Amino acid sequence: MTETECRNLLSQNIKRYRGRLGLSQLNLAQGLGISPNFLSDIENGRKWVSPNTLVQLACALKIEIYELFKPEEASPTDTNAIIAKYIDDVSISFQQSVERTLKQTIEEFLQNIRE
Repeated sequence: MTETECRNLLSQNIKRYRGRLGLSQLNLAQGLGISPNFLSDIENGRKWVSPNTLVQLACALKIEIYELFKPEEASPTDTNAIIAKYIDDVSISFQQSVERTLKQTIEEFLQNIRE
């Protein structure tokens, strides 16, 4: 993993865990004793953090330090939503296909009757 990828992963995870706790950047920054601008720079991958700040972040976000660098896995809720969307898409496609086939069959039938 490159440094840029590591920073991006850290920033995504900080945003995600901060959002889960309903913390604003201002609230989290104040709790960490850093400026909101510095936290914004961290969350946007522009700045790096010290080991001490990593420990403080993990504590403030109520997670273990390694979770700041752990890729997000799809949650069961996400998976269920994906499956539901897939089922809807397949159902719509199937319905459209049946309607086209039925229309074509009726047109052919009517044409045969006319001949």
